[in-house]
Amino acid sequence: MQLALSTWQEVESYLTHSTGIIIPIGSTEQHGPNGLIGTDAICPTKIAAGIAEIEDILIAPTINYGMSHHHMAFTGTITLKPATLMRVVYDVVDSLYHHGFTHFYFLNGHGGNIAPVTSAFSDIYAGLSGAAVPPRCRLANWWRDDSIAALAEELYHGAEGHHATVSEVALSYYAYPDAVKQVAMTPDIAPSGDIYDAASFRRSFPDGRIGSNPSLARVEDGERFFHLAVDSLLKDYRNFLA
Repeated sequence: MQLALSTWQEVESYLTHSTGIIIPIGSTEQHGPNGLIGTDAICPTKIAAGIAEIEDILIAPTINYGMSHHHMAFTGTITLKPATLMRVVYDVVDSLYHHGFTHFYFLNGHGGNIAPVTSAFSDIYAGLSGAAVPPRCRLANWWRDDSIAALAEELYHGAEGHHATVSEVALSYYAYPDAVKQVAMTPDIAPSGDIYDAASFRRSFPDGRIGSNPSLARVEDGERFFHLAVDSLLKDYRNFLA
């Protein structure tokens, strides 16, 4: 059940049997030579839709912008300041809590969101402390799952990488097969290392990849990652509500 495609009466009816909601969150940032700029939002949006096909769970509109300052040396990236993202998360939860929601499950597609989003949770708990029914928040990173990691190793043998990963590009291609890109990359597997700011990212990793070979991404692999993520995250969401 999509919040954006529902009426207020339907949402009110939903709240009579569940006060939980899934909120996909991602980013708008570069993902290497063949990765879509919307990858980090596309992946959690697709997974959340898959969860909703299995169970009557309300899905909020995706928060498409994240904390991506370290990607700003690559054209097309749009970032929020950490404080801005924290405020967005706080206000989204506060609005939904006002209507009677109590459990807020942020289905995340971008590592840069982890610190500001979890910090926002602390602000939410502090701001609403003492409430008769206190809010509960969870951040679930779709790629941080043993089954996802095992499949990536099975398919790519060390070429998964750390940014513009093969799995996320494959999943985004499964969501949008008409957007598949065929691009030559050199070297096949990008170097790995630390990043500090946008300038150092661009200097060290000029094509935007870190340790990955996303030319290996295939739509059919993306489908496998999708089903694994849906199964794992649905179980986690049920446990969160319980």
